[in-house]
Amino acid sequence: MDIEITSGSALIPNSGPDGTLPPSSSNASGGSISLYEVREGDTLSGIADMFGVSTNTILWANDIKDAKTIQVGDTLLILPVSGVRYTIKKGGTLSDVAKLFDADVEEIALFNGIDPTSPLSAGTELIIPGGNLSTPKTVAKAPASSPTRTATALPALTGYFGNPVPGARITQGIHGYNGVDLGAPNGTPVYASAGGTVIVAKNNGGYNGGYGNYIVIKHDNGTQTLYAHLSSVSISVGQTLEKGTRIGGVGNTGRSTGNHLHFEVRGAKNPFAK
Repeated sequence: MDIEITSGSALIPNSGPDGTLPPSSSNASGGSISLYEVREGDTLSGIADMFGVSTNTILWANDIKDAKTIQVGDTLLILPVSGVRYTIKKGGTLSDVAKLFDADVEEIALFNGIDPTSPLSAGTELIIPGGNLSTPKTVAKAPASSPTRTATALPALTGYFGNPVPGARITQGIHGYNGVDLGAPNGTPVYASAGGTVIVAKNNGGYNGGYGNYIVIKHDNGTQTLYAHLSSVSISVGQTLEKGTRIGGVGNTGRSTGNHLHFEVRGAKNPFAK
């Protein structure tokens, strides 16, 4: 699925099954999150190359400040980056870039390690996490034979996913990686949207790439759901859950401006997409 990008390149890296190397072929991953255990002789740059992402992608997702602190036996979370690498042509600001790609200024600044208010000079290369590949202003549309992978291209699994926060209201529609925000008071119970196995359960109060405290559940049909900004996490990695199991509480951790659940579906349509 080649995607033509003007002044940049598409970033849709491959990722393999949990804890394994990615496949050598260039098949789309469907947004699956991978886990990789650091082995003897590994370097951060080498691991990044295996998964087709930048070293910053790994540092950002695992809330790691210094690559030298990574040790053999550590388990790293590899988040697929759906966005673009973009080279500044005539200067400007991050706000200008964010508007071009329908992205978030703070997220771009965090990912690239720059001040969101600093002027950008021509030739500066940026990675735009969550950048909209179909933006027509500067990005060429993909040929008809190579459609852009978007939320609308994902399968609809009607009835499979339940509401993780019954009674919550949608405060923001589809954004980020096929996610929505469900507003509810702090501590409101959050439930597993579908049965599966917990592969991530972060409850350390860290930034964690903006997700704060969050959970990822892998489902039997190959899809995954992610629950972010939690006030608490009440389950653990490896635990098998049934649909409707309480997994935590609504919160305001990570990059969040109020109490809500950021709920992502990877590999299928988000049931709250409109």
